[in-house]
Amino acid sequence: MSAITAPNRPVIEALVRSTLAKQLGQQVPAGVAPTLVVNSSARHMHISPENLETLFGKGAKLTVHKMLYQEGQFASEQTVTLIGPRRRVIPSMRILGPCRNLTQIELALTDAVQLGMDIPVRMSGDIEGTPGGYVMGPKGMLEMKNGIIRAARHVHMSPSDAKFYGVKHLDRITMKVTSPMCNTRFDEMIVRVDPSFKLEVHMDTDEANACDLERATKVELIKS
Repeated sequence: MSAITAPNRPVIEALVRSTLAKQLGQQVPAGVAPTLVVNSSARHMHISPENLETLFGKGAKLTVHKMLYQEGQFASEQTVTLIGPRRRVIPSMRILGPCRNLTQIELALTDAVQLGMDIPVRMSGDIEGTPGGYVMGPKGMLEMKNGIIRAARHVHMSPSDAKFYGVKHLDRITMKVTSPMCNTRFDEMIVRVDPSFKLEVHMDTDEANACDLERATKVELIKS
């Protein structure tokens, strides 16, 4: 998925050190901040099995294009076209897998402006009262009554990560980004905690561009 920003060199080196330590039976020293990965996600779709069949035909399954950072998550080979008001379209929008129990599309503000839509900032899955649209696949057309949002920026944490930062599920935290062009602070970032999660911030492409994430030299989380 082209929208996922690769970790910069310091992050990659930290990941390698952490992996080698685990393989050698060593523990990361207490009090040392866990490795933080920050990724940006371009527009994408989450889809239910039923809606997948509507767009791609009976028995359709998502197939892996690229694995993502969170365990079991992937960018699929399947893409669709989103049709907004006045027939403005966004083509080749990728579906993320695996399938979910609801269908949802996540856009950046720039995408919404392109489509002529006013979309709210919501947590994933909170789609009540949100706008919908038409999605075209190779085998059919899907009318979404709702489900188009701008995803609230958030950070995935394991329970041990949450303990380190002194936060719990659905708390808010601040992230500071240092880059050559600007230093940027993101407040009110939602904390999501689950034993399956690896420490990772998700933001959209507008936010990543605003803080010059691609050239960032330092990212850090600070309890709000």
